[in-house]
Amino acid sequence: MANTPSITEEISSNFSPTKSSTIVEVSPKLPLPTKFSIMQEDKAKRSREISINDDIPPSNLQKLNIDTVAELVGTYFLIFAGCGAALVNKVQTLTIVGIALVWGLVLMAAIYALGHISGAHFNPAVTLALAAARKFSWKLVPMYLLAQLLGATLASLTLRALFHDQGNIQATMTQYKDSTSDLEAITWEFIITFILMFNICAVATDHRANKHLTGVAIGATVLFNVIIAGPITGASMNPARSLGPAVVSGVYKNLWVFIIAPILGAMAATLVYSILRVPKPGKLEENTQSMYNELYIHPEV
Repeated sequence: MANTPSITEEISSNFSPTKSSTIVEVSPKLPLPTKFSIMQEDKAKRSREISINDDIPPSNLQKLNIDTVAELVGTYFLIFAGCGAALVNKVQTLTIVGIALVWGLVLMAAIYALGHISGAHFNPAVTLALAAARKFSWKLVPMYLLAQLLGATLASLTLRALFHDQGNIQATMTQYKDSTSDLEAITWEFIITFILMFNICAVATDHRANKHLTGVAIGATVLFNVIIAGPITGASMNPARSLGPAVVSGVYKNLWVFIIAPILGAMAATLVYSILRVPKPGKLEENTQSMYNELYIHPEV
């Protein structure tokens, strides 16, 4: 027991000068080495500032301008391809099935291309019906309608210039024969627009629906509507689609049918679907929501 070191001696021996050689002293005055140089750190700081600025959302006016341009471009694509197919049919027979395929496919493509920007309405009847159902802001309606009508008119002007050898573009117009009464034409346009808008409400504005196939479902709806009603009324379903060619060709016969019937059909569809709609759990439904992009919300302007 006499040779056993005490606890005090053991602790002092651990910190004796002979064993302290393993301890490395670091002067607090010496700067720690950095991974990046000063220039690299400055460049990284600037890139962080740029990324922060990129995250700043556009103003309400900028957003409205972007949406308006998207609606104009999308409506232009729709009318150019769809009405263009009717003019091509006079050169090379496409049949009603071929024309219907063009209408359905171009709408599907436009939805996927521009739906996340403006909601991809491309149709005054759709815009008015969504606003009436409080799924879209009324403040945005005038600019959307103007963009859609302008897009349809510009597309019709382009087609007249490209198919000048045909003399006119009356083949692109939505007309019905004298054997078809005004009431029958209104009924046809009301029903096919109702079907279109009902499907839009189901696949694009309902949180329970699968949004990935929205464009396919709506494009297919237009396709079979054109096959069924195209030979009878031209299957407008869209006031802009009828107004654009009418303005360019200067023929306004029965145009009121293709303005009133689609609007009434679209509004009736939103009213009927509202009965089937279930509020999203945990959240109140937004009253300025659009379509085709999981109810893209438009800010109030």
